Amino acid sequence: VDDAIVVLENIDRRMTQYGETRLVAAFKGTRQVAFAVIATTIVLVAVFVPIAFLQGDVGRLFSEFALTMAAAVGFSSFVALSLSPMLASQILPEGGGKARLAGAVDRVFGRIRDGYLWMLRGALRHKWVVGVIFVAILVGTQWLIDRMPSEYAPKEDRGTFFLLVSGPEGATYEYMKEYMDEIERRLMPLVESGEITRLLVRAPRTFSNFSIFNSGIVINVLNDWSQRRPAWEIMEDVSKRLSNLSGVRAFPLMRQGFGKRIQKPVQFVIGGGTYAELAEWRDILIDRIEASNPGLEGVDWDYKETKPQLKVVIDYDRAADLGVTIGEIGRTLETMLGSRRVTSYIEEGEEYSVILEGERVEQRSPTDLSNLYVRSMRSDRLIPLSNLVRLEEVADSIKLNRYNRVRAITIEANLKDGLALGDALSYLDGLVQESLPGKVIVDYKGQSQEFRSAGESILFVLILGSVIVYLVLAAQFESWIHPFVIMLTVPLAMAGALLGLHLSGYSLNLYSQIGLIMLVGLAAKNGILIVEFANQLRDAGQVFHDALLEATRVRFRPIVMTGITTAAGSLPLLLSSGAGAETRAVIGTVILYGVLAATLFTLFVVPVAYDLLAKRTGSPQQLQRRLASELEQGKKQN
Repeated sequence: VDDAIVVLENIDRRMTQYGETRLVAAFKGTRQVAFAVIATTIVLVAVFVPIAFLQGDVGRLFSEFALTMAAAVGFSSFVALSLSPMLASQILPEGGGKARLAGAVDRVFGRIRDGYLWMLRGALRHKWVVGVIFVAILVGTQWLIDRMPSEYAPKEDRGTFFLLVSGPEGATYEYMKEYMDEIERRLMPLVESGEITRLLVRAPRTFSNFSIFNSGIVINVLNDWSQRRPAWEIMEDVSKRLSNLSGVRAFPLMRQGFGKRIQKPVQFVIGGGTYAELAEWRDILIDRIEASNPGLEGVDWDYKETKPQLKVVIDYDRAADLGVTIGEIGRTLETMLGSRRVTSYIEEGEEYSVILEGERVEQRSPTDLSNLYVRSMRSDRLIPLSNLVRLEEVADSIKLNRYNRVRAITIEANLKDGLALGDALSYLDGLVQESLPGKVIVDYKGQSQEFRSAGESILFVLILGSVIVYLVLAAQFESWIHPFVIMLTVPLAMAGALLGLHLSGYSLNLYSQIGLIMLVGLAAKNGILIVEFANQLRDAGQVFHDALLEATRVRFRPIVMTGITTAAGSLPLLLSSGAGAETRAVIGTVILYGVLAATLFTLFVVPVAYDLLAKRTGSPQQLQRRLASELEQGKKQN
């Protein structure tokens, strides 16, 4: 509604101030602000369109939003320049008569405007005060950014959470079933109270074909938001109920809106060495985390040397003395303990493979290795394999993982309340730099990787959007100075938004960053109204300072009105509850505080900056008149 407000307010002003009829006021008033309306529309579209080209989950989420906003802004501009003046020319009351309430509001608004003009004249006389305040706001903004917690997306109560259960390596299905039954028994009171409507208990956790049973999962489906406590309180209650459960570890986890797998938010990858070196580095990091943990819980890793294995060590000298080759020992072990295809035959047109393998009933213990024999190439005698090898029991990981073609170990963890994902990753990065050698390669997976890549993408779009807005304004105003004056409102709006996030306890995340991108266009609107009208008055021949004061006086009301309406439009986002309320509240906070800050500071910073930088600028008509005046003065001097 901003464009329609600007048009309607200007029409009403001309009817009241100049006594024009509603038809004349609609025509002249719309033509007077048409440039500003079109400029603000193009600026907003230029901000939103780059969002549509973001990649990954961010692009899938916000591309439709960006295109919808761009189309809505375009249609609102068209309506404001066509339907709104047409309706104003037909239904606005003529003669200047207003209702008692409207007159009272006008009188109050007039006093506020007079007070603002008094303060503005003081600011123009003491420009250095405004400059100091502007620099202080920029410094404060950087201070807020450095201390603002950052994460991929705000925590959402999604109505369902998971309980990940991990048992000791090698645990059987019967072992896990006993504990899963106990977990179900302890959680049943929450079902009976009505907060949890369904429990789905499963062991093992995965649906793979691997015979690994040391994991389980419990899916907790919660009741409606109005019939229960917040999910975070229920998850904390579940943790307390299971805290003294020995034999397994259980961690509640709320799956967020992004990501295809159920996994912990912290996915920190180290690589660059052998698995032995990686295990040593992992142990160093785990020790440091336990010593100075800022809020990581459920720390785990995917390389665990807990699977028992038998290592066959060959006595090469003895094998050589007895005439047994290493290849013969290997083929014997392969054939008897595994299997080996030796030939094939054809019967009735079908080819069949001949596979040799040992009797599995005779391979139940390491001592059964004495039942295997190899043939000596020198004496053609059978020699017990146990005379040539010895067995060493070792423990190793069930999987040897790689990430980006590099041997790697992934450390994962949950986050306690008060610790943001960005702070957790920065903490782990600092531990690597302090404690591990320089050849360690650090990478991220899952939500951690999305957090890093999304932050870089949004920063690029924010810079790109600002550059595009500046270039669009430069083309429209045919000046490099006027767009710069207008763009000074952008950091002020962002300072207000960051302050609002800080006061509300929110983080700098995907949604708040998209809101900051929106502010680039919303904040520039107010500066456009002042600068464009000041240029119009200068074109009409007014003195620079008179034109500046008149422009700020006339545009004060539409700036305040549009700021109030935009801020009011964000209130439902802040006051709503239920599904998705956490993400809506973040965007609403950014818009509310950002627009209010932009509205307040624009009324002082833009006029002062215009007074400092734009005295020798103007439209082609102004430049033509100035050139003619200088030529006339030159002739008189000659």
